[in-house]
Amino acid sequence: MPDEDTTEPRAPHGPLPTGGTPRPITRWGTPVMHRAQAPVTSYDDALATLAADMVATMYAADGVGLAACQVGEDVAMFVFDCPDDEGVRTVGVVCNPVLTLPEGKDRHLDSDDEGCLSFPGSFEPCARPDWARVDGTGLDGEPVSFEGDGLLARCLQHETDHTLGTVFGDRLSAKSRKKLTRKHDAAAEDYPLTWPAS
Repeated sequence: MPDEDTTEPRAPHGPLPTGGTPRPITRWGTPVMHRAQAPVTSYDDALATLAADMVATMYAADGVGLAACQVGEDVAMFVFDCPDDEGVRTVGVVCNPVLTLPEGKDRHLDSDDEGCLSFPGSFEPCARPDWARVDGTGLDGEPVSFEGDGLLARCLQHETDHTLGTVFGDRLSAKSRKKLTRKHDAAAEDYPLTWPAS
């Protein structure tokens, strides 16, 4: 997801990994983007390196979240640095995410603009619950849990979707997806296939 900002972030499970190298972002239409990702089973140096590269790529692209499939890797993991409704940023890494959303009278939809770094340059309203929680594991294999409202809720849902092979365009009407595609196509020259690595 593309970026908002500010202030010192909350890091309930530790800071994001550093020292990574930005990679080109994988686009919608690439097979890895449209299938459920392989569960993380080995919490090793390769996983830590991938996470660090994902963080570097997310920041280079001015994003608030990035899933492993978005750098072409078939791994159920995402990283994020995203503000909630109060503007408080939370950062984290989640492997094998499991999403919990409100139900019944507690479920309220927020239809706000949403975008995707794998379909850059375009945004369209997408209705999602206004609160979400994700449980999973961190890079050390220990349990992690993140929850929040506002853009953070949207981000947690958007990135978990990626690990399941769903892009947010799949959640739009045909008319809205056409509008999204027109905006994307109009901005395409600003986002070469090497972006944001180049």
